[in-house]
Amino acid sequence: MIEKIGVFCSSSDKLDPIYYKEAERLGRWIGESGKTLVYGGAKCGLMEAMAQGVRKAGSINVIGVVPRVLIERELVSDCIGIRIPTEGLSDRKMWLNKVSDVLVALPGSVGTLDEAFTVIGEHSIGLSTKKVIFWNINGFWNGLFKMLDEMKATGVQNKPIDDYVLRANTLEEVVDIINELTI
Repeated sequence: MIEKIGVFCSSSDKLDPIYYKEAERLGRWIGESGKTLVYGGAKCGLMEAMAQGVRKAGSINVIGVVPRVLIERELVSDCIGIRIPTEGLSDRKMWLNKVSDVLVALPGSVGTLDEAFTVIGEHSIGLSTKKVIFWNINGFWNGLFKMLDEMKATGVQNKPIDDYVLRANTLEEVVDIINELTI
């Protein structure tokens, strides 16, 4: 059973409100389900909206994997129950992947892609069996899906990417995927 859900997402406070609403809904579901959120620990953007959702559900099951620079800048969320400090982004990715049972990618920028593709790359060569669910809120990941489909069509991938890169358009689809997975 999936217990620890790692989430990669934006720390930006400049997004369309739908993204914050959906991130909070995911957090609420994680909290209400008794699962644990594992994320980057920042007190801004989708990260904070999601952590607030867990807290609003009455849960403290939040693990923040926080780079030292965020700690020094006092940008760490107050919603974190367990803090794992890291030196930088490389060890943050390692901890996020290590602690999580499954990873979910919400809308994000290059950091989100870096984190997700690290997991994907490790799976593609057999170093991991973890899956990444791309939650396509408001069509955010459509361009990425097109690129992945083109990669599939050209045959550059040795392993079927759809086995470990999963796609969801709604929270309900994310939940269904998580509930069907085993570790």
